[in-house]
Amino acid sequence: MSKLYVFGIGGTGARVLKSLSFLLASGVKCNSTSIVPIIIDPDSANRDVNKTVEILHRYQNIRKDLTFDGETSNQFFKTEIQHLNQNFRINVQDTKKKFKEFIDFQGLDKSNKALISLLFSKKNLNSDLEVGFKGNPNMGSVVLNQFNTSQDFEDFASSFAQGDKIFIISSIFGGTGAAGFPLLLKNIRSASPNLNNHALLRSAPIGAVSVLPYFGVKKDEESDIEKSTFISKTKAALRYYEHGVNDSVNSMYYLGDSLVKDYDNNEGGVKQENDAHFIELVSALAVIDFANDSNVNTNQVKEFGIENESQNIIFNDLASSTKIDILKPVSKYYFFSTYLKHRLKNNLKADFSLRLDINESFLNENFYRNLDRFNDDFWNWLQEMSNNDRSFSPFTLNPNGDLFENIKGLKPKKSFLGVNRLKNYERLTASLNKKAKKMNSSESIQDRFMEVFYDTTEELMANKYNL
Repeated sequence: MSKLYVFGIGGTGARVLKSLSFLLASGVKCNSTSIVPIIIDPDSANRDVNKTVEILHRYQNIRKDLTFDGETSNQFFKTEIQHLNQNFRINVQDTKKKFKEFIDFQGLDKSNKALISLLFSKKNLNSDLEVGFKGNPNMGSVVLNQFNTSQDFEDFASSFAQGDKIFIISSIFGGTGAAGFPLLLKNIRSASPNLNNHALLRSAPIGAVSVLPYFGVKKDEESDIEKSTFISKTKAALRYYEHGVNDSVNSMYYLGDSLVKDYDNNEGGVKQENDAHFIELVSALAVIDFANDSNVNTNQVKEFGIENESQNIIFNDLASSTKIDILKPVSKYYFFSTYLKHRLKNNLKADFSLRLDINESFLNENFYRNLDRFNDDFWNWLQEMSNNDRSFSPFTLNPNGDLFENIKGLKPKKSFLGVNRLKNYERLTASLNKKAKKMNSSESIQDRFMEVFYDTTEELMANKYNL
């Protein structure tokens, strides 16, 4: 088994992991047998981070009730998500204090105090670390330099095996990501001989996505975060990366966008919950690209582009390779989740429900309740990307209209015979009934349930859209 350890640093890293979980749930091809997300963020109350942790837990709880073997056609939730610890995080110690307390400023002699005062402003020294580094990578590099001696980092090293890969997600224009990425890379490439598997870590295939500015923040005199500094920080970091980072990474992905939306200026904590963004989806695709790349032992720099410049991106605006990767699986999951949300409870007397034992009892089991909540998160993710600037809005998100007209830019074929004459949800129900008759009764209810819906949506994409 080959594992891909995916480090998500800061709020951007967490949001990219959220997008990655929805791609994997949709069955997007991933050549790693398991993904191991590891979040690095000192802000324990960060809502973006905690929301991602909730979604990852739901993914795991859904998948543990499913079986994947040579006889399984279902690809929904196929890729396993593992964890080093229950909260998916490397814990950053001693952040419930001010920065000057963290570095013991008062305990320094006069000359060292003078040096520190040159490197850090009074505002830096008095900054509260509990909500992160507020766009100051110089502070973050000092605080985060401790995680290579943490028990979580030692557990990561101990679990690493021959054939495993590493991917690092970070933003380049903030504080946590800009500081954490070079430090993490350094600690892996120069892993201490005291660590288990240190030789494997030093030579491991490493990919990384560095996210350039893709959103702004509103002006707030009370906040330390100022979007006018994003570009200058990015330029400075890129100069450093060119000589101090890129050569240590096998595949380096740079992503960003010139069209940005200003979010509320929240420094961290429970209020930091940004809407999902297309760039985060593309960053998750970079993780997938690295997992599927068989030529990872060379140094390469990659960028991402779209076929058609549009403020409101749909599938047809994507480059052909990206469109091939995601159109079919994400659309299938869209039809699957939409049917469950708007029709399943009304069709418990349908033939497929009776054959599969889909009843009120099943809907109240943990498996379905986790799936229902996960699908709500999936729907919210699509809505947030659709409403953002730049938007990604491949579906109309109108469950009351013609279901098969909901993929923007794709015209469904018209049919005239048999079950193909049925429209909308009735067409799906008839196909589910047909597939359920062929289902192996020895499989678990959960496996049969997922298999029937996967096979039905597979047939739907072929018959309606020639995909």
